[in-house]
Amino acid sequence: MLSEPRSGRLAAWGNALLAGLVSPDDAVLAVVGEDAVHRVEGLPGESGPVGLTLALGRLRALGVTGLRVALPAPGHPLGLSGPPEFNARALEAEEAVVCHGAALGLVPEVYEAGPAGDVHVEVVWHCLPVREAPPADVPSLGEAERELAEALRDATAVLSRLDVAGSGPVAEAAIDAYRARSERGREVLAPGYPPRAVRVLELGQRVGLLVSLARERGPGGAVSSGEMAARAEALRPVERTARRAQVAAYNAYVEERERGAR
Repeated sequence: MLSEPRSGRLAAWGNALLAGLVSPDDAVLAVVGEDAVHRVEGLPGESGPVGLTLALGRLRALGVTGLRVALPAPGHPLGLSGPPEFNARALEAEEAVVCHGAALGLVPEVYEAGPAGDVHVEVVWHCLPVREAPPADVPSLGEAERELAEALRDATAVLSRLDVAGSGPVAEAAIDAYRARSERGREVLAPGYPPRAVRVLELGQRVGLLVSLARERGPGGAVSSGEMAARAEALRPVERTARRAQVAAYNAYVEERERGAR
């Protein structure tokens, strides 16, 4: 969880575009980021892959009024609503975008090409039918913020107890990367999102960073297999909380629109 999911960028900036808060060019530039190009395949009415600008316009014409994020993991279909075919593709990619207003979803497939040191990334978003139903296990922003405060305490306690506190060059580099991202954190969520969503997303990413550090730094002080298993078990609910919080933050735009329409 050290990097922002592509589904998060697509949902955030797609929502801003649908709301008329950013231009198509600015939205696509933000979604593509450092990738070479994004295309969408399987859009109704299109015979082949199309560019992201055309795809977002087509989704609007199909009735899409908002975009939600799903960040599923084995045993945890977070943000998904079915059918099984879409859920399986999303689980394989570990992320997806679910459209609000039309029964469609988008799952990214990433391709890398080029020699070492000059690799460029292309992304194809596969557009597939989804079931129109409430997404699985997505908390409100308020619930996510409360859960995160507890998860951050738990993660810090686990890392300290098992001697995997942030130290050494790998951990320092990861922390530096997080700090740099935090300094530009207001760019993570596009215009139209409430400040609380930005706050929850940043804290969710921080908790995810701590979990990633624990996994990347090897056994640390957990020298026995039993201690390693205990650490994995202790971190599992913390990682789940971090994913739930990020989904809640990305989905806050659609949730607020739904509340306002009631």
